Amino acid sequence: MTTQDRVEIIDALYRFGLGQDLKDRELFASSFAADAELDFRPAAARWGAHPPLMTGRDAIVDTILAMFDGRVDTTHQVTNPRVTLDGDTARLTALVEAQHLLSADHGTHALLKNRYDVELVRDGDRWVMRKVVIENAWYTGDPVAIFG
Repeated sequence: MTTQDRVEIIDALYRFGLGQDLKDRELFASSFAADAELDFRPAAARWGAHPPLMTGRDAIVDTILAMFDGRVDTTHQVTNPRVTLDGDTARLTALVEAQHLLSADHGTHALLKNRYDVELVRDGDRWVMRKVVIENAWYTGDPVAIFG
C-alpha cells in the first residue's frame, strides 16, 4: 500500500464528515460511489430508532442533507483510522465523534461516538466509499430530538 493510497482512503471519510459540517453537497457526495450503501441502523438501534438502509449516492446525500438542512449543526472528528488494501478495493475502520446541535437551540444536542466499517473502491485517483456501516459506541444528549 502506498502512502498516497492510505491518505486518499482516509480522505473519503474526511469528505463525508466535512461535507455534512459545511452543508457542502458536492464535497459530501464526493465521498460516495454511485452505488453506495449507508447503514446507520446499528447506531440508531441504540436509542430505539429504525431508519431505512440508504442506497445510492444521490439518495444518501439527499436524505442526510435534507434531514439536517436549516435544523441541525454538526461537527465530525475522525480518529483511529485503520486501512487494509486489496488492489482496487480497501477497507477502513475508524472512530467518528459526531456532535449534532439543533440550530435554533444548541442546548439540545446529541454527541455520538461511532465505529465506522467502510468498504471503498478506487475511482480514478481518489477513493470512494461503497459500503458504510455505523455502530454506536456511546452517546450523550438526545438523539431523538436530532434524528426524530
